[in-house]
Amino acid sequence: MNPQTGLDHTLMALADPTRRAILQRLTHGEARVTELAKPFDMSLNAVSKHIQVLERAHLVKRRREGREHVLAANPEPLDAAAAWIENQRAFWNHRLDLLERELKAHDASQNPRRKK
Repeated sequence: MNPQTGLDHTLMALADPTRRAILQRLTHGEARVTELAKPFDMSLNAVSKHIQVLERAHLVKRRREGREHVLAANPEPLDAAAAWIENQRAFWNHRLDLLERELKAHDASQNPRRKK
């Protein structure tokens, strides 16, 4: 999976409060699909669809124990998303700092007597 597609899947998965709640629960340890479904007022099938979105984003890993499916959180896609967000924040902070300097220089040239 290319990094941009992975980021898209991660952000899409995190956009839904149900999926964020499932992921939050998995930060406390592994859980069976049926355990994860209990707090939600929806069918097991609906919860399974949310889990599939999390799996597509590689935020969740699944393993089988007999007939049971056990899920665990995988933080790696979150690390990649956090790095992307940090890069965007740094880029835009730098651009805004440059804009601020330009605006101050423009103001100073328009009002040479004005002191800062």
